[in-house]
Amino acid sequence: MARLRAGEGILRRKPIEHIEDTEVGQGPSLERSLGLWQLTAIGVGGIIGAGIFTLAGTVANGTAGPAVLVSFLIAGAASACAALSYAEFAGLIPKAGSAYTYGYAVLGEFAGWFIGWDLLLEYTAIVAVVAIGISGYFGFLVEQMGAKLPPWMLGAPGTGAGHRVDLFAVLLCLLIAWLLTLGIRSAARFETIVVTVKVLVVLLVIGVGMFHIDSANYHPFFPYGISGAFTGAATVFFAVFGYDAMSTAAEESKDAQRHMPRAIIYSLAIAMVLYVAACLVLTGMQNYRYIDKESGFSTAFKSVGLNALADVIAVGAIIGILTVMFTFMLGVTRVWFSMSRDGLLPRWFARTHPTRHVPTRVTWIVGGASALIAGFLPIGEAAELTNIGILLAFVVVCVAVIVLRRRRPDLPRAFRTPWVPFVPALGVVFSIWLITFLQWQTWVRFAVWFAIGCLVYFAYSYRRSALAGRSAD
Repeated sequence: MARLRAGEGILRRKPIEHIEDTEVGQGPSLERSLGLWQLTAIGVGGIIGAGIFTLAGTVANGTAGPAVLVSFLIAGAASACAALSYAEFAGLIPKAGSAYTYGYAVLGEFAGWFIGWDLLLEYTAIVAVVAIGISGYFGFLVEQMGAKLPPWMLGAPGTGAGHRVDLFAVLLCLLIAWLLTLGIRSAARFETIVVTVKVLVVLLVIGVGMFHIDSANYHPFFPYGISGAFTGAATVFFAVFGYDAMSTAAEESKDAQRHMPRAIIYSLAIAMVLYVAACLVLTGMQNYRYIDKESGFSTAFKSVGLNALADVIAVGAIIGILTVMFTFMLGVTRVWFSMSRDGLLPRWFARTHPTRHVPTRVTWIVGGASALIAGFLPIGEAAELTNIGILLAFVVVCVAVIVLRRRRPDLPRAFRTPWVPFVPALGVVFSIWLITFLQWQTWVRFAVWFAIGCLVYFAYSYRRSALAGRSAD
């Protein structure tokens, strides 16, 4: 029997040479049906959303001014360092799980568990936060049409008079879960169509808005100084990832070793071009001091008399942000599936539908959990569950690239991160720097979740791990 681990105990690693072996993969596999552009659409769907339609206006108004453009460039450069590291692993280890699987294979079982466990909460919370945001847009549009919804269904308890549940957010979470249970082909087809609509709306915004730019609005370009642009970068950074969740679908790619690295790079590049162009239009159409923090583009177009287009943008924002929910719910279900298949969580969760070949059990569980968070927590409290885990995942992946280059330089790599160790090290530095901007409440919630994870790992996962079972043979 081939030795299926390296190291002992919590440092045992999944051998990369056998990682495509179904037996080592512990059971069911996923259907490979996604092409390059479907993967790219999923990545773009996860990256472009609140960044353009909400964060750009928020950061421009009170943090960076017209230099919000620089904020996105800084954040994009930081994210690119991690993206290049993800691209190398996506071509080398084309299996579900993304950062969890990469960490497991290079840094050991506990490091993989640590990231996987954290991403279960982070991705689920992101789905809920986005659902709450879309619900707010929906309520605004309903009011614009003259309708009046009952207060009890408009928000979580404590967010307004008579509010009991954010019903629309709950239904959105369950809708995305249902779409994902239809099978990856059908779900990806829906995502591709919606992402196309979103990109067309953004191009419409840029194409029309560029004719209403007043260059005087760009002065002063740094009203809050260079530090304002850097502070803005810490805020908008969370709008320039999404490829990490997309990379969890590697096992469902037709040719993952070729397509996954390209899809990661293409999705970030497309998103950054659109972000930069949109920021130029937004701050050029309206002085940064008057940009609305919640619906910047809609109010900017209204300010130049394009009211009809402003309504189109509002609808486009809802559609656009919906794809973020899809990408991150896809991500959390694939991480959960992979952890369960490896025995770190009960293998019952790794069961796939007999004909659709998707993990329907975990999909409905995640849909229900995100619906509960979205329905009964204010957006601020839900948002505090996010961010830190993804940044830590970036740190793990970047470190793992450096370690594996030294440990196994002989491995054939479909894509090689350039300038190792400089690029991944820069990704580590950027991620740690951004972590310092997080509020203390985020650290408290992270510590509690991590403590629960340690209890689960040492009480169950350590002994039930597939590698633990193999080592006893």
